[in-house]
Amino acid sequence: MEIEIINIHKSYGKNHILKGISLRSGNGKCIGILGKNGCGKSTLFTILAGVQKGDKGDFLINGHSLFKNTSYLHQNVGFVPQVTPLIEELTAYDNLTLWYSGKQIKKELSGGVLKMLGINEFLKTPVSKMSEGMKKRLAIGCAMYTRPPVLLLDEPCAALDIECKVRILDYLRDYKSRGGSILISSHDPMEMEICDECHIMKSGVLHEYDYDGNIVDLVNAL
Repeated sequence: MEIEIINIHKSYGKNHILKGISLRSGNGKCIGILGKNGCGKSTLFTILAGVQKGDKGDFLINGHSLFKNTSYLHQNVGFVPQVTPLIEELTAYDNLTLWYSGKQIKKELSGGVLKMLGINEFLKTPVSKMSEGMKKRLAIGCAMYTRPPVLLLDEPCAALDIECKVRILDYLRDYKSRGGSILISSHDPMEMEICDECHIMKSGVLHEYDYDGNIVDLVNAL
C-alpha cells in the first residue's frame, strides 16, 4: 500500500497556514508531525480526514484520490481528533453502537481492537463519568470500526497518565505490525518512539527531523 499526501495548501483569509505539504508512506509505518501549537498540524489532519477542504492538493492510497471519493476515504482512513467526538450522555457500549453492529462489538470485545484497548473494562460507563484516558481509548475504538489501513491521530496521548499511554501505544505498535499506517501529531516523547520518521511543521511547510531522544534539541528545532 502506498500513501501519498500531495501539495496540500490551506489559507484563512490572508493567513496561509499550509504551504504545500507533501509526504509518502507505506505499510506498517508511522510518521510523526511535530510543531508548536497553532502551526497547522490539526488543520492538516482535518483536511486529510475530510472534515474540511483544503485549497489545493490531494491525498492518495495506491493512486486513488480520497478527496474525490469520500466513501473510499471513510472506509480507509480512521481519524481521532484532539477533542474526542463522543456523546457524553451515552455509555461506551452505546457510543460503539453508532459505528459497529452488535455482532461486530461482541467480536471485537472478545479478541479484537476493543479488547486490546481495554474497553470491556468500562463498557457500561457513561462518557461523562470517564477519565480522559478512557475517552481516548473509546474514540480510537470507534475510529477503527471499518478496520482502516490508515490512522490519523491528533495528539492522542496528550494529558493522559503513563499507564493509559502505554496501553494506547501498545495497540498502535500492534496496528503497525499488521501493516497499518499511522500519521500522528505529537509533542510526546513516548509517542515519538513509535515513529519511523518525524517532520517538523514550521511556517506552513514540513522539514525532516531526525529525533534521537534529545528533548532539548527538539525544542530548539521547533
